[in-house]
Order: sequence, then C-alpha cells, then structure tokens
Amino acid sequence: MDRSPELSPCIFCRIISGESTAKVFFRDDLVMAFRDIHPIASTHILIVPIRHIGSVNDLKEGDEALIGHMVLLARQLAEKEGLSERGYRLLINTGAHAGQTVLHLHLHLFGGPLARLALR
Repeated sequence: MDRSPELSPCIFCRIISGESTAKVFFRDDLVMAFRDIHPIASTHILIVPIRHIGSVNDLKEGDEALIGHMVLLARQLAEKEGLSERGYRLLINTGAHAGQTVLHLHLHLFGGPLARLALR
C-alpha cells in the first residue's frame, strides 16, 4: 500500500524528508541511498524509493523502472565501494517472516564479510 510520508512517518520517510540524518551517497527523484545505521557487513548500504512503498507486495504496474533503477544504482555504488571484483550481495526482504523490520521497500547492498546471519 502506497502512503505519503505525512501519513506514514517511518524512519526511511524521515531520512528522505531530512527529519532524521543519514550518511547519504545518492539521491535523485526516485531513490535515496545511505549507510545502514546497524551494518551487518563492512559495506551495508540501503537503497530506498523516495515514494513510500511498504514492500515488494505493494509494487504496482509501472514500478519496473524503479526497481531496475535501484539495482543499477546498487551496481554503481558497489563499484565505487570497490566491491565489483570480489563480489557483493543484494537483498530485499518482504514481510516480517522474511526479516523486514522497516515497512518501506529497501534494497540492501552488502560487501565484505557478513557480521551476522540475521538480515534485516
């Protein structure tokens, strides 16, 4: 279900609006990328849509370009972080049983050894 940040002030919406701080790597009209405040790998970057989308289950027809943009941005950030040669992981959790704790769609970019197996 799409909700505006005014109706759903999740932590990612607060970061996007500037109410909360984060180390931002990238921002455009579609997405924002920033470091996870509780990293589980030496590189742990989150890529989130500017528009509040609860999870993959809430994507609509026409969101294909948004998801593609998120993945291509992850590839670019992985390159900038020096991860392309050794490898990196991309992950999207959907729902509580999958470990989604923030109900705002987000793509995790992991690089280096994982500190914990439980992924958020």
